[in-house]
Amino acid sequence: MTVNEFFSAIAAIAGLTFVVTSMLATGLSLTVAQILQPLKNARLVILALVANFVLVPLLAFAITRLLPLDESLQVGLIVLSTVAGAPFLVKEVQAAKGNISLGVGLMFLLMIVTILYVPLVLPLLLPGIEVNPWDIAKSLIVTMLIPIILGLLIRANAADDAQHWAPMLNKVSGVALLLMLVTGLGLNVANIISLIGSWGFLALILFVVGSLLIGFVLGGRDPAVRSVLGLGTAQRNVAAAILVSTLNFPGTMTIPYVLVASIVLPLILIPTARWLGKRSQTGAAPVTQAE
Repeated sequence: MTVNEFFSAIAAIAGLTFVVTSMLATGLSLTVAQILQPLKNARLVILALVANFVLVPLLAFAITRLLPLDESLQVGLIVLSTVAGAPFLVKEVQAAKGNISLGVGLMFLLMIVTILYVPLVLPLLLPGIEVNPWDIAKSLIVTMLIPIILGLLIRANAADDAQHWAPMLNKVSGVALLLMLVTGLGLNVANIISLIGSWGFLALILFVVGSLLIGFVLGGRDPAVRSVLGLGTAQRNVAAAILVSTLNFPGTMTIPYVLVASIVLPLILIPTARWLGKRSQTGAAPVTQAE
C-alpha cells in the first residue's frame, strides 16, 4: 500500500465515521416529534424545496454558461447542484446556534427528495447520462437513515442511555470531521492548487456563496430559521455527488472537482456558521440585560 492509498483509506474511514456517528448522535438527542414538528410548516418546506432543487440547479446552470469551464467541471457543478441533505448540516447548525430540530428535519427531507430527484433530473440537465437510483439510495440509507432511526429508537426506549452516549458520539464525530478535513486537504492539495486562480475554483466559490444567499433570502427574518435554510441550501450532499460521479464519469476531472468541492464547502460554511453563532449570541445579550 502506498502512502497516498493509506491516507485515502484514512480519509474514507474518517468520513464514514463522521456521517454515522453524527447521525446516531442526532437520533439520540431528538425525538421523532421534534424532527417532524418544523416540517409541518408547509410554507417553509416549499421554500426549502424550491431553494435546493430549483434555484440552486439554475444557479449552477447559469455559472456554467457565464464561465468558460471544461465540460468535466461543468458536469461536476451540475451534479453538486442536484444533491442535498448532507450530514454536515447538523454540525453547522449547531455552530450557528440555529434551530437543531429544524436542521435535522430539513436534512431528512432533502435527503429523501434527493434519492428521488437525482435519477429524474440529472439526465435532463446532462443528456445521455443514466443514473442508478438504487446505488444512490443504498448509500444514503445505510450511512444516514439507519443510524438516525436507530438513535431515535434508543431515545424512545432508553432515554438515560441516549443522554449518556450522545455527547460521546458528538465528540467522536468532531474528531472524525477534523481528521477527514486534514487528510482531504493533504490528498487534494495538488488539485486545489491547480484549480486556484482558475475558472473552476471561481465557479465553486460563486456556487457556494450564491447558494448560501439563496437560502438566507428565502429563510425569512427569524435568525434561527434563516441560518438553517441558508446553510442547508449551500451544504450539498458531497457523498451522493461522489457516488454519482464515480459511477458515471470515471477517469475524468469531474471526480477530483467534486472532491475539491468537499473541501471548499466546509472551509467556507463552518466559519460562516461560527460567525452566525457569535452574532446570535451578541444579539441575545441586550435582551438578557433588559430582562
